[in-house]
Amino acid sequence: MGYPLEQAVEEVTPPKKVSLKWYKNWKIVTAAIILIIALSAAGLFYYQTTHFNSNVDINDVDVSGLTAEQALNKLQTSVLTNEIYIGDQQVLAGEETNMAYTEADLPEIKSLLESQYTFFPSSEAISFHIMPAESDSYRDEELRSELEQTLIAMNQDLEAPVDAEAYIENWEILISESAVGEQFDISGLLGQYDKQDYTNNFYLEAEYLQPVTEDSEFVATQVERLEDFLNHTVEYEIQDQVYSLQAGELISDASLSGEMEVEIHGDTIHDTVSEISSTHSTLGKDFSFTTHSGSVISVEGKGYGWALETEKEAEAIHAAFENGEKSISAANTYGNGWQGEGYGFDVTSNDGIGNTYAEVSLEEQRMWIYKDGELVVTTNVVTGDESTNRGTLPGVWYILYKTTDYTLNGVGADGERYATDVKYWAPFTNSGQGFHDADWRNNWSGNAYLNAGSNGCVNIPPDVMKKVYENLSTYDPVVIY
Repeated sequence: MGYPLEQAVEEVTPPKKVSLKWYKNWKIVTAAIILIIALSAAGLFYYQTTHFNSNVDINDVDVSGLTAEQALNKLQTSVLTNEIYIGDQQVLAGEETNMAYTEADLPEIKSLLESQYTFFPSSEAISFHIMPAESDSYRDEELRSELEQTLIAMNQDLEAPVDAEAYIENWEILISESAVGEQFDISGLLGQYDKQDYTNNFYLEAEYLQPVTEDSEFVATQVERLEDFLNHTVEYEIQDQVYSLQAGELISDASLSGEMEVEIHGDTIHDTVSEISSTHSTLGKDFSFTTHSGSVISVEGKGYGWALETEKEAEAIHAAFENGEKSISAANTYGNGWQGEGYGFDVTSNDGIGNTYAEVSLEEQRMWIYKDGELVVTTNVVTGDESTNRGTLPGVWYILYKTTDYTLNGVGADGERYATDVKYWAPFTNSGQGFHDADWRNNWSGNAYLNAGSNGCVNIPPDVMKKVYENLSTYDPVVIY
């Protein structure tokens, strides 16, 4: 058994001279030997095709001499300890579980059995690896999540790498130094975990987070981004003038976000806005005013006028630079209005007063109303009593509001309170001075204001007050001198 057939036949070859009886017996013996050898070879062939050779394992489980069905049963009853190592360090001890092989894996095991077949028995070591046909939910979900959380917790106590980055400091683009750290590359380790063979434990190679280095393409892109930013210009429009504001001249310190958005940390935008406001604003300044007679006088701005809210304007320009906007218009002003509002921002002609206004001459005791530069009303008036220090306040004011059938309340020069009804009322100071009719007044002379004037208001003859009222508009400038 186990010899070649030819050798067996040769060993039972009869001598040259034999009897007929002996020859017959020899043929019977030879046939029996050949039958035994054939049966033995057939049995060996069957065994070899239905059993794994010796020294064969599947996913580190020894299946030597087993049929495919026996191998599947052994795999199903094999225990996974589910320990996870990074290098030589055990970082996680999972729960023990059985391998997740099922009947669905039998065709694959049979395929492995066929692939390892040899005609004669072989002791060559062979290791196969197959993944279960059905997902191992514990390993794929629970253990993987536990590993991720473990690595996150470990990284909290480890030094992080420091990325090199480009930034602006003191008007110059600089690059910070990078530094290596000790934190694990969680994404890389989880990638290794997902690719591990389906064996008892996990053995991962240590992977660490790497810093962005000074010579990296990413830092080079940051530098280009900052260079583009410093060359960016925002056109800042105020009234009829446009200022070209360049980042390189205004931004002293800045950095980049993860999305490559510029974040400004230091600038001189506020100072620039203050200078622009000083040039254009009219609040608290003297207006150069051409009177009805053509004389050019200087009149102090009082209620009328405006200035930029430099803080809000600086914030708006700051945001425009960060957002990459190309233009922005001034929009935030303040003044001496009732609620701190300013007036006249949209007016540039006539030194900021414009061509629609009311003019009152204290000396001449007369007023003029102009609409778009055309005189529409003129009349004599009586202003505040100079003898009792209740004179009408000179300056550039504005019409606060208009109303009809109004009751004036106040305290007279004699200290007594009064309540006087008027048909038309258009105040121009926050303290209560304004234009109104005065049907009780008998003295309309040009010097009545010296010792018989009003309590500060501008009295208008009743027969002309309606026309005056109709030609005054809220927010129109009122120039008193």
